[in-house]
Amino acid sequence: MIETITQRQWIFGARQAGLRLRVALISHIYKKGLNLSSKSRQRHSGGEIMNYMSVDVQRITDFMYYINVIWMLPVQVTLAVCILHTNLGLGSLAALAATLTVMGMNIPLTRIQKRYQSKIMEAKDNRMKATSEVLRNMKTLKLQAWDTEFQNRLEELRATESIWLWKSLRQGAFSAFIFWGSPTFISLVTFWVCMLMGIELTAGRVLSAFATFRMLQDPIFNLPDLLNVVAQGKVSVDRIASYLREEEVQHNAIEYVPRDHTQFDIVIEKGRFSWDSEPSNPTLDGIDLRVKRGMKVALCGTVGSGKSSLLSSILGEMYKQSGTVKIGGTKAYVPQSPWILTGNFRDNITFGKEYNSVKYEKTIEACALIKDFELFSCGDLTEIGERGINMSGGQKQRIQIARSVYQDADIYLFDDPFSAVDAHTGSHLFKECLMGVLREKTILYVTHQVEFLPAADLILVMQNGRIAQAGTFEQLLKQNIGFEVLVGAHNQALESILMVENSSRKTLNSAPEGESNDNSQSNSELSHTQHNIEQGSPPEINEKEGKLVQDEERERGSISREVYWTYLTTVKGGALVPLILLAQSSFQVLQVASNYWMAWVCPTSSDAKPTFKMDFILLVYMALSVGSAFCVLLRAILVAKAGLWTAQKLFINMLHSILRAPMSFFDSTPHGRILNRASTDQSVLDLEMATKLGWCAFSIIQILGTIAVMSQVAWQVFVIFIPVTAVCVWYQRYYTPTARELARLSQIQIAPILHHFAESLAGVASIRAFDQEGRFVYSNLELIDSYSKPWFHNVSAMEWLSYRLNLLSNFVFAFSLVLLVVLPEGIINPSIAGLAVTYGINLNVLQASVIWNICNAENKMISVERIIQYSNIKSEAALVIEDSRPPNNWPEIGTICFKNLQIRYAEHLPSVLKSINCTFPGRKKIGVVGRTGSGKSTLIQAIFRIVEPWEGSIVIDDLDICKIGLHDLRLRLSIIPQDPTMFEGTVRGNLDPLEQHSDKEVWEALDKCQLGQLVRSKQEKLQASVVENGENWSAGQRQLFCLGRALLKKSSILVLDEATASVDSATDGVIQKIIGQEFKDRTVVTIAHRIHTVIDSDLVLVLSDGKIAQFDAPSKLLEREDSFFSKLIREYSRRSQSFISLATQNGQ
Repeated sequence: MIETITQRQWIFGARQAGLRLRVALISHIYKKGLNLSSKSRQRHSGGEIMNYMSVDVQRITDFMYYINVIWMLPVQVTLAVCILHTNLGLGSLAALAATLTVMGMNIPLTRIQKRYQSKIMEAKDNRMKATSEVLRNMKTLKLQAWDTEFQNRLEELRATESIWLWKSLRQGAFSAFIFWGSPTFISLVTFWVCMLMGIELTAGRVLSAFATFRMLQDPIFNLPDLLNVVAQGKVSVDRIASYLREEEVQHNAIEYVPRDHTQFDIVIEKGRFSWDSEPSNPTLDGIDLRVKRGMKVALCGTVGSGKSSLLSSILGEMYKQSGTVKIGGTKAYVPQSPWILTGNFRDNITFGKEYNSVKYEKTIEACALIKDFELFSCGDLTEIGERGINMSGGQKQRIQIARSVYQDADIYLFDDPFSAVDAHTGSHLFKECLMGVLREKTILYVTHQVEFLPAADLILVMQNGRIAQAGTFEQLLKQNIGFEVLVGAHNQALESILMVENSSRKTLNSAPEGESNDNSQSNSELSHTQHNIEQGSPPEINEKEGKLVQDEERERGSISREVYWTYLTTVKGGALVPLILLAQSSFQVLQVASNYWMAWVCPTSSDAKPTFKMDFILLVYMALSVGSAFCVLLRAILVAKAGLWTAQKLFINMLHSILRAPMSFFDSTPHGRILNRASTDQSVLDLEMATKLGWCAFSIIQILGTIAVMSQVAWQVFVIFIPVTAVCVWYQRYYTPTARELARLSQIQIAPILHHFAESLAGVASIRAFDQEGRFVYSNLELIDSYSKPWFHNVSAMEWLSYRLNLLSNFVFAFSLVLLVVLPEGIINPSIAGLAVTYGINLNVLQASVIWNICNAENKMISVERIIQYSNIKSEAALVIEDSRPPNNWPEIGTICFKNLQIRYAEHLPSVLKSINCTFPGRKKIGVVGRTGSGKSTLIQAIFRIVEPWEGSIVIDDLDICKIGLHDLRLRLSIIPQDPTMFEGTVRGNLDPLEQHSDKEVWEALDKCQLGQLVRSKQEKLQASVVENGENWSAGQRQLFCLGRALLKKSSILVLDEATASVDSATDGVIQKIIGQEFKDRTVVTIAHRIHTVIDSDLVLVLSDGKIAQFDAPSKLLEREDSFFSKLIREYSRRSQSFISLATQNGQ
């Protein structure tokens, strides 16, 4: 009784200590993530840090359970040896020596195991890093038809991980062989030594020794587990410790000055900054800047000149090598790549500040968001998908601007916020936000649009990390040293527009009167706020009240037999299962036989003569014992092999299923859910599942062996044993449903922690700029609490069951002992009765362990259930249809014909594109314009079959694209997407991941897209590194790499999806020229906000509410005063008129 109560108490206490440790570690890892320097971020990817949070923290928590075992082991061994000494005298020393030898064998085994664990975690990190990158860039992979290539890469990384897993499991099997065989080895050594020393072995002494060896068995069995957990824990502790020691951002880089002490909001003196602490190559050098309160400072310069870096240095994100930075007031920051939180629009804008309706309305009006909110079913309370997946680029950018405006800070830093919005919205934001709501504030804004420069009080021209020129617009134009290159490029673009516009005006008067009115209804629908590109995701789902991301699905009720059956029969149809059971049964039979043999042949008293010679008795015992140990070795290797094989197969099934899922699955499934399965659940399958399931069978076989021995002696025990077993089963039935649901709940609660962390890492610069670290740390703690609650209750329920089972089995053993003592003499053989008692000692433990193992296996089985759940996702169309392969030269001309095209994202949703009937002639340039939500991106996605037509068809060069495989289609088309994507690896690997081109071709493409010189200047040339997300290249450079991919592909059809948003006017001019030359005989479809990129098109398609509003040559559309296109051109030229007059005055 005392043993049971105290044991359950310490295990419960250890579990609680583990829970507290988990909470402390996760929150520390999170806080560290918010403070990592840029260099440290490059060393630890998001996937890697998530591994620390999910796998490493779990391993350290598991170690807490074993903390008492460490000191209990020597105590147990000492007591056992003392008992042996009273029984066998000096023979006990042999037992002690044998025990210490067995335990000593652990030391080299543990060292090897620790090395394997390090390798496993390293391989897992690499796989998780690659998996999170693939999930993040899934759209790019599908558009470029690279999904198979990246799937192969993930499989290779998994294969490496499997090699180390097998080495670790194989060694685990060898350890099991040693330790299951150890009681036999110890007893053999002891008995031989006793024989040699002349100590008489009677049945009483042998059985007493057996009982003691069984006591020793426990610490010896626990030792490999303990050392394994210590090895895993040590590796995990080292990994987390090295991460927590990583370099942080310089907390003293910025000096905050009270606002009433200075008239300057920003002062940088002799600033020298870099992205790492190496002094050799500063990113910015010789920076001197003084910004008075209320000044508007514009930053311009070519791609990669250091504009964004200058803003980062003011935020304290860069390493300050020398100089001083003084800031007077609070900051608000809008990064170049939009950072949107999962939640609703309102939460994203208020960003932790209290909701004030007057201020809020004023903010969304200034940011031109009112019209957008009207498009969504729940207005500003509509839920946003992960990373703003159901929003367009322009909407994301405006939400960010609204967030900064609502904060009402003193200093505003805008990193090119106008690139993602069209001409009209850009003007509106500039006028209403920068020059309206924020007119009193200090603003630094990076821009590539020259027309926003004249309004600035000071313009800084950046070049090679220095401020090359500074002054007002007029002063800079007079200086004539570089600034005019940017202005000149913009002038040329503007002149081409004005020329087209003027020529159209002349023909306007002669147009028939009724003509301009034929589309009046459509035109009136075209709102004056033509926003940015609709990023092509499902519009809001009315039925689900604005919920795009649904709660994670979890199974309910008991785990279905299919899950168990799938797990057991995945490998060889389950052929290995009977072999495993046979090996374990043979072990049990041989072990019982060896003990039986010793009890039967040894004399019951010192007077009686032994039946056989002692050395023969020990030889038979040895043969039986060695046989049983080899059965264990066979069983352990089979379990390890079958378990890993099954885990591997299920992983590959899940991977294939996820990568073949349609884009809509990724839009509505947060990546944390997928990563949780690929990390935590997969880890359970790799290392625990087979063993846990095996133990269910093994403990049942063990208890059957024990029952068999006891029934030989005192069958009366079953009078009590059977009802007690029935009570145990009832308890287990009562406990299991609760435990199962609690385990499922806690599994589901891990994903939000990982998701929140990934989101925080992505926007860490914004979180720090707005001084919101405290709020995010608190949110993280709330999520950890949500996870800890079901976990704590699960552990409590476990202890509740264990306590009751232990008490019941104690009762059975006590009853058995009383029965054996009170039975009249002569009814049973005393030596066999002794054997029954030695087995009976373990009966209580075994009975509890059977129920315990079944419950444990069921809890772990949830991981299998979750992985199988993601192995049956509805997939996209076939990648290749062998009977319907297009000709090698298709598409030759590049004519795209839309026939009654209708597209909707789900059955219950309205159509996004309605009855589109038009033809893009081959080898022509087509521009596509329209306001947000008009269906521009959906049209582009339909061409690539990211979304499938609901009705109608798309025919390219007389071939219906729905009748060919997805890879045959996507490999023949090129796209330069709006969000430039780069993968971790090398420059060459980013341009040509399929390795279809020679180095010479790659260099040519780099030269054409203006990156040749930059890449040549790097030491590794084409092997120059690209870090996660391409963060060591500027946004403009990433955009140019995407152009390089298209140039290498040389398709007949090129789609430009706002492709030059992140580059300056001069580079944009060069790119347009290159596209004009390289794709002169190809079909080019362009969605753009820079009007001059569309004005040169042969035809312009105007979309409105998913219908075609107009489709004609630009000059024809301009003849109509009220056409949407005319309005757009007028807005653009009017905005730039002031700029032109300034430029001409200065030019003269």
